[in-house]
Amino acid sequence: MSMLVLGSLFGIVTLLFMFSGAPIAFALGSVATLFMALFMPASALDTVTQNVYEEMASITLLSIPLFILKGAAIGKSRAGQDLYAAMHVWMGRIPGGLGIANVFACALFAAMAGSSPATCSAIGSAGIPEMRKRGYSPGFAAGIIAAGGTLGILLPPSVTMILYAVAAEQSLGRLFLAGIMPGVLLVALFAVYAALRYRKEHALAEAEYQRTGAASALLANETFTRRQKFEMLPRVVPFVLLLIGVMVALYGGFATPSETAGLGALLALLLIATIYGVWRPRDVAPILTSTLKESTMLMFIIGMSLLFSYVMSYLHISQAAAEWIVGMQLSKWVLLAAVLLMVILLGFFLPPVSIILMTAPIILPPLKAAGFDLIWFGILMTIVMETGLIHPPVGLNIFVIKNIAPDIELRDIIWGVLPFVVLMLLAVLLICIFPGIATGLPNAVMGTLATGH
Repeated sequence: MSMLVLGSLFGIVTLLFMFSGAPIAFALGSVATLFMALFMPASALDTVTQNVYEEMASITLLSIPLFILKGAAIGKSRAGQDLYAAMHVWMGRIPGGLGIANVFACALFAAMAGSSPATCSAIGSAGIPEMRKRGYSPGFAAGIIAAGGTLGILLPPSVTMILYAVAAEQSLGRLFLAGIMPGVLLVALFAVYAALRYRKEHALAEAEYQRTGAASALLANETFTRRQKFEMLPRVVPFVLLLIGVMVALYGGFATPSETAGLGALLALLLIATIYGVWRPRDVAPILTSTLKESTMLMFIIGMSLLFSYVMSYLHISQAAAEWIVGMQLSKWVLLAAVLLMVILLGFFLPPVSIILMTAPIILPPLKAAGFDLIWFGILMTIVMETGLIHPPVGLNIFVIKNIAPDIELRDIIWGVLPFVVLMLLAVLLICIFPGIATGLPNAVMGTLATGH
């Protein structure tokens, strides 16, 4: 059987399993096992468990359940609502300050929890009702939270980046650092859009008031005293210090990523016990249960994805695909555009974890041969995958928002997030034009590598 036929068959069977409705882990594992039985030596089936174990026996992957535990501890407490409330009070005087406060709260919570759905749920459950109560349109309010939640896979610690570091064999610390400035760029773009959109809605509300006399809640002015502002800080500052402490431990060379994850999880549990009184077994049980479920699901997907990639490599499908891409002799930027377009299309159906582990063996060798910095590309790929969290048909964050605000029409949520998709693609373009946005900080902290763009 020719490599073209084998590769095409492999892709078609994979799509059939995916669209069958089977869980992603089972679909990938089934395809891998089927092709092992048909096209690999019979003894290969005897080594399935060994192969999965060896692929997953990475000290870097150990940090994933620990970061999930840290995120669950923060997400299951009132930390998100308190963080949002503090941002709301401190930014109340800024035009559109409530929307901007939600963007900043999402960014900080995402950096602490590392989970997009958790960020949407924790900040959105408080932020969406507050914005709607103050006259923000339903789609606008939903879009801010859904887009802000995507920062969970860009700002460190990010489970998605951990997997990319393993798949691309790149430094996790350098990758984490590379995500900070692009994350700040996205926060700035989201905040500017929130302010401009607020001004537009405010102007429409004023025109409606002049015409009909109906006053919108947008026209009400809300102020907070200095005392109210400082009263909000004691519950928020410890979590911000936790975030800073984890980053210092990691980048200061005091701890490995796995040790940093363990330290962060322990400190998060101590903080919620101290600040919110969450220490009794019945209080801690939901946190541990959530961590166990999410970690098991994620690690199962990782294990089956790695087995899937191993079979592709053994059958030389990934190598042949990479050679075919190189053989097309595309210019480096056309190659990059084609790869990112493929990632966008895969994002219609697959979560970021599967996209990384399935495509890395195929797309990374040609990109490296073209002279691209794989750390820099990892940031681009992460942002593009973020758009998959807020665009149909999968759009996980869209359905999280629908769950916490069921009265908002799905079409309003979708129209509300589309401007943020455009802003994220603009960020990708800016990072292509100014690669230092992603590479400047890691090069400054950890030294310059001999890589090109």
